Amino acid sequence: MADQSNVFELIRKLQSNIGSVFIGKEEVIKTTLVAFFAEGHLLLDDVPGVGKTLLGQALAKSLDASFSRIQFTSDLLPSDVVGGDVYQQSTQTFQFARGPIFANVVLADEVNRTPPRTQSATLEAMSERQVSSGGQTHPLPRPFFVVATENPIEFEGTYPLPESQLDRFLIRTSVGYPDRAAELSILDAHGKGDALDSLKPVLTTADAIAIQEATRNVTLAPEITNYMLDVVEATRRSTEIVVGASPRASLAFARALRAYALVEGRDYVAPDDVKRLAAPVLAHRLVPKNRRREEVRGAVENFLERLLASVEAPR
Repeated sequence: MADQSNVFELIRKLQSNIGSVFIGKEEVIKTTLVAFFAEGHLLLDDVPGVGKTLLGQALAKSLDASFSRIQFTSDLLPSDVVGGDVYQQSTQTFQFARGPIFANVVLADEVNRTPPRTQSATLEAMSERQVSSGGQTHPLPRPFFVVATENPIEFEGTYPLPESQLDRFLIRTSVGYPDRAAELSILDAHGKGDALDSLKPVLTTADAIAIQEATRNVTLAPEITNYMLDVVEATRRSTEIVVGASPRASLAFARALRAYALVEGRDYVAPDDVKRLAAPVLAHRLVPKNRRREEVRGAVENFLERLLASVEAPR
């Protein structure tokens, strides 16, 4: 691992910088950085206006990274997101024109407002980290991080993401409303203009990549791995769950645990980390029995809470 104290200091600087504009949501910032350093993607499921766009912009500016915002609408085409071959009259050849997904930090805003075909093309590019067109492969930049937002599914004009596509996101969480003190601070910080204008980079993209690589070297002891797998296997055996966590979910869980430990200032994973991340990493990958779609998330989170209480953690 690179110099640990330097890695921890860089993470603290990044957290603090984002928190200066994204106010009162330290846990949301931490969860975002876990997804980012684990080289996954983040799905924010919440109502409009709680700062989801601001979070993505603040991360990009703090890293001096490229940022792209894609507003997903009912008429958006796959090529509007990933790009495609365009005929050049001057050379009489086709050349690939890059879409807005070619950025270090991409905000996929209201991803569940676009038809399944565009959703699928976007999520495939996220998973493969490349775009293929005309027999050519075009790699996406590194680091590459998508913050996707979706409105609650009861909102009009939404296309719920299928379970197979939800599985492409490492973590799913919500922002929520700020408390009164935080909202007063928000009014003070943003009331005189856009606070993002004064936000300065504190890391480079090279720093971010170094932290991502350091994450892989965080110790995940055998007893912690077995505890994590006890939780995963319990989701498969339960009579309350139709689709349990897959081996891909186990891999995602392990990556997230290592990143969480690093964000917490440790080079090892602790048992409580498993409890903290079980719902954000696993809940959107499970399908419970006999639930209406709008009730699924609450039912699964309740199930995981009971499951964690029943699975013995290592001492």
